[in-house]
Amino acid sequence: MQCHHFDAGRCRSCSWLAVPHADQLVAKQQHVAGLVDTTWLPAAAGPEAGFRNKAKMVVAGPVDAPTLGILDPRGGGVDLRDCGLHTPGIAAALPVLAEHVTRAGLTPYDVPGRRGELKHLLVTESPAGGLLVRWVLRSQEPVARLRKHLPWLHERLPALVVASVNLQPEHKAVLEGEREIVLTEQVSLPMRVAGLDLHLRPQSFFQTNTAMAEVLYRQARAWADELAPSTVWDLYCGVGGFALHLAAPERTVTGVEVSVEAVASAQQTSAEQTRDATGLPGLAFVAADATGWALAQPAPPDLVVVNPPRRGLGPALSTWLEESGVGAVIYSSCNAESLARDLALMPSLRPVQGRLVDMFPQTSHYEVVVRLER
Repeated sequence: MQCHHFDAGRCRSCSWLAVPHADQLVAKQQHVAGLVDTTWLPAAAGPEAGFRNKAKMVVAGPVDAPTLGILDPRGGGVDLRDCGLHTPGIAAALPVLAEHVTRAGLTPYDVPGRRGELKHLLVTESPAGGLLVRWVLRSQEPVARLRKHLPWLHERLPALVVASVNLQPEHKAVLEGEREIVLTEQVSLPMRVAGLDLHLRPQSFFQTNTAMAEVLYRQARAWADELAPSTVWDLYCGVGGFALHLAAPERTVTGVEVSVEAVASAQQTSAEQTRDATGLPGLAFVAADATGWALAQPAPPDLVVVNPPRRGLGPALSTWLEESGVGAVIYSSCNAESLARDLALMPSLRPVQGRLVDMFPQTSHYEVVVRLER
């Protein structure tokens, strides 16, 4: 992959861009193997460009010529509309969205001056080409103008499915706030992954590399089918990716996620599957803190799936898993360092197989999924 922004020193987000992709995979595999001692399946990798299904663009500059991208060290905008990581649909949408900023009079937020309204544009594309667009604003003042110019945007972007405003009034390095205002009738974007439509709502988390997310779900399902558990918990379940793919007529599967929006998305997919001929009996989702919920249960399941944030499970949940007597754990991690710390607290749960998934090409980051058995 070639990038003129990287060559010019304007953007160094792809810190490994100068490293051949094959060498990136070797280095990542060596790194995780040094942290986790197990049998490693072949690493999973996809395209090294055009894979990122979500764009997180800082909006800067004047309203008549906004930049969509990042900020330079002085707080000025660096336009990255042509970033090679984004899917083709996002790349085509960004120039239209920049034009819409001007038409709707959405003054970009000036970080050094602490004035303006529009802070970020967040754009997600589904495998089917649908778009979810979010405007992160400092206040509600521009919402009426956004609504007024939404028909123009629909006309220029027929793929637009969900549009929403997120309010982030504080002057700090936080991507988004708590309050969301949905501007469209449809509230979720269907993300077709491994045969299921996972519903993504504006504030729900979803893997940024759809092809590699499918690898994760299929790998977990293959391991679960070998283990044949009757009961499964999916902790930190998000929109239900693992739980939904592990559900089967002979299993009781419970997904636990602190985000109410994500749980609503998971329940929507579950309800759609129940209306189908196959159905997903025994599948339920709970909006709760994963650690608190697990520790409050009277008995463990046969299998626990965990997909924590970068900080990992932490001592409380890791210790509970060690002492619970659960027979098997499938641990999906985006940070092998925290994974190794958690595994040290679970010596009875031995890593028997693992797989590196190249979720983030051009960087040192990766996803890894490990099968643990007592």
